[in-house]
Amino acid sequence: YVKYGVASGLDIDKFAGRLSFFFAIGMNFFMEVAKLRAARVLWHRAMTQLGARDERSKMLRTHCQTSGVSLTEQDPYNNVIRTTIEAMAAMLGGTQSLHTNALDEAIALPTDFSARIARNTQIVLQEETGMTKVVDPLGGSYYVESLTQSLVDGAWELIERIEAEGGMAKAVAAGWPKAMIEEASAARAAKVDRGEDVIVGVNKYRLADEAPVEILDIDNHAVRAGQVARIARVKAARNEAACRAALDALRDGARAKDNLLALAVEAARARATLGEISAALEDVFGRYGTQPTPVSGIYGGAYAEDERWARLIRGVEAVERRLGRKPRLFVAKMGQDGHDRGANLVSSMFGDLGFDVVAGALFQTPEEAAQLALARDVDVVGASSLAAGHKTLIPELIGHLRDAGRADIKVIAGGVIPAQDYQALYDAGVQAIFGPGTNLVKAAEDVLRLLGHNMPPETGE
Repeated sequence: YVKYGVASGLDIDKFAGRLSFFFAIGMNFFMEVAKLRAARVLWHRAMTQLGARDERSKMLRTHCQTSGVSLTEQDPYNNVIRTTIEAMAAMLGGTQSLHTNALDEAIALPTDFSARIARNTQIVLQEETGMTKVVDPLGGSYYVESLTQSLVDGAWELIERIEAEGGMAKAVAAGWPKAMIEEASAARAAKVDRGEDVIVGVNKYRLADEAPVEILDIDNHAVRAGQVARIARVKAARNEAACRAALDALRDGARAKDNLLALAVEAARARATLGEISAALEDVFGRYGTQPTPVSGIYGGAYAEDERWARLIRGVEAVERRLGRKPRLFVAKMGQDGHDRGANLVSSMFGDLGFDVVAGALFQTPEEAAQLALARDVDVVGASSLAAGHKTLIPELIGHLRDAGRADIKVIAGGVIPAQDYQALYDAGVQAIFGPGTNLVKAAEDVLRLLGHNMPPETGE
């Protein structure tokens, strides 16, 4: 970004100090502290090399959010502890601002009750602990300094590789940074499923009976109707000619490679909707299609010597012999939900088992997902939901499949789905639901049973 800004004629010291970063903070406490310390070293180095003279241009500005991945649906009050630990790591690492997750975010959208606890976690740390009165309190610790330096060195190697290959945009297009993330994710998930990494309340110290947690219930139909009505009011009250002219100017600017931000602002002032502004740009540029490419061999590699995994592979082979082809799973991401970690992990794991996996693009409509399922002649659609759209999107998908005469395609659901919503999904035709913390090996056994292969539970499972 800085290179492009300088190339366009901007003075680096006029804008570099306004750039900011957004880091996720996980449960590896000292590593997270070291991560922010390393980021400050790297930013200072990079800005110096690019010619910045003002020291403010070289100061890392960052916001942090506690991890959503570490939150658990099981025994969710443990999430308060996790969020506190992660918030402390962000603070000790030197974040400028912080978002603390609520205890129920692995189950549903936060309630006022859980959001207040999340907010007060920050206030207690700020007002009662004295942590904010100290700059870099862990600086000088041999362990933290060593971790920081190892991160600086490792990250700089990656930065140099990116530069050598033409920059981050080309690296993203090539897909290798994403692949590294997916490989790490799959390796971590396999360790959790095998019990090598402990998640308290999930794969160790699990409660025999868990009391339900009060959740925020969203009426998606009412929300949609309200938003549609609001847009209708805006369109009815605006100067339609001025709006169309602003959108035409935006299209012309896109063709001429003008300042699109300024033109989009003018379109918004003319009360064009976000959808209309996006559609105007799409008319010129087309729509970018995400192409998920699940990694292979990482999850399965962790189970290489595991008899339970070998039993699953034999089950997949048995289904393949019966069908005359590999069983086919479509992992779908519908709606405005850009969280793809879980979906990619599921795709990788089932691919390692021998399934023919169709990894769907982000932001599909139920109709688009159904069309892809039909075109690829899948046996199972796995709908991944993390943004509270499951009660509308998944039943719509099932409806489209039934209308096409393919009610035989089995639909399963996974992600952030409250237990209170399970029955409604079952009633709509969902055949299995896998919430956060699901052991993927167990999920694969259930999917094979849905495909007609008898996978009796092992003793002790």
